[in-house]
Amino acid sequence: MALRRTRDSARHQALPGVRGRLRIDRRTKSLTKRLRPGEIAVIDHSDIDRVSGEALVACRPLAVVNAGRSISGRYPNVGPRILVDAGIPLLDIEDETIMSRLKDGARAGLDGDTLHLERGESITGRLWEDATLTPAMEAARAGLSDQLEAFAANTMEYINQERDLLFDGVGVPKIATDLYERHVLIVVRGYHYKEDLAALRHYIREYKPVLIGVDGGADALVEAGHRPDLIVGDMDSVSDAVLTSGAEVVVHAYRDGKSPGVTRVESLGVTPVLFPAMGTSEDIAMLLADDKGATLIVAVGTHATLVEFLDKGRAGMSSTFLTRLRVGSKLIDAKGVSRLYRTRISSWSLIGLGIVCLLSLFVALWATPTGQATLQLLGARWDDLWAFVEGLLR
Repeated sequence: MALRRTRDSARHQALPGVRGRLRIDRRTKSLTKRLRPGEIAVIDHSDIDRVSGEALVACRPLAVVNAGRSISGRYPNVGPRILVDAGIPLLDIEDETIMSRLKDGARAGLDGDTLHLERGESITGRLWEDATLTPAMEAARAGLSDQLEAFAANTMEYINQERDLLFDGVGVPKIATDLYERHVLIVVRGYHYKEDLAALRHYIREYKPVLIGVDGGADALVEAGHRPDLIVGDMDSVSDAVLTSGAEVVVHAYRDGKSPGVTRVESLGVTPVLFPAMGTSEDIAMLLADDKGATLIVAVGTHATLVEFLDKGRAGMSSTFLTRLRVGSKLIDAKGVSRLYRTRISSWSLIGLGIVCLLSLFVALWATPTGQATLQLLGARWDDLWAFVEGLLR
């Protein structure tokens, strides 16, 4: 990376390249809540994952500047590919001070691999393109074996520390929501969650499962037209409106009982239930549903593969693997349901159904004296109408 300062007395000189205002946040998830189309996103995100890439694309930024390494080589993360395929320039500027040097809301211009600031400073980084992405992804695939070894080691560590919770349910809190012998639908804002939720709308309408939103998954349920019964997580990505919607709130806390989310929830006038545990929030949602006697757990947007675990950026994602083993056959992963099955009714089928319904109605009317009288009356009215039309045409 090269850094150069230009002495330019004209502060408002036209910036080169594509121009927009900077929107800065170290957390991509927080930035996408306020990022507007045509702005330049500035993040600090090592190994941009699929969900973050899709969230950024949905905001339609002018460009994305990353203070971290978009592809570190640990595993083949697909976030950068999603951004590049969408035509959004992705520039890596690996500088720990860049976040503090840039000002939120300031204007900047991106010209190739150089970010030009309004105050006359230019910063050069690495611009990701198709020609550079492909070899980087191939090299990252070679690193999966090392990650698998680390994953196995973390799995054993989690078993040693959480064996009582996993095997005996020790530490699961009491909740007011009744899950006993009911279906439970757990929603996480993960891969294809919108499509899968849409595909499950008939299931939700017919079986009326208990709806559990994991952090932002609660907002996903509301956006899909449903109301969550239970909200589980550390409460860093769920909106205030959903938190105060009347759903029971279970805050994921550290093992020592501390949780940053408790203060926020209590400030909204909501009394939360604490669930101290290691692992992820989707893990404790599954453990909670299993411990409280749910007969079936349907998971939407959860993580099931090694790449998805690594996408979360946590070595502790091994807890999800063990949680799934604990829950067993009552867990059904709805991931990809929307791609596997779509209801398709052709126009000709609808026309044929309409004709059959009319014929059935005619036969039913003709089979009864009252129906015959009705048909004769309709026939007489038709004759009168036809005679009237003929009179107008003469």
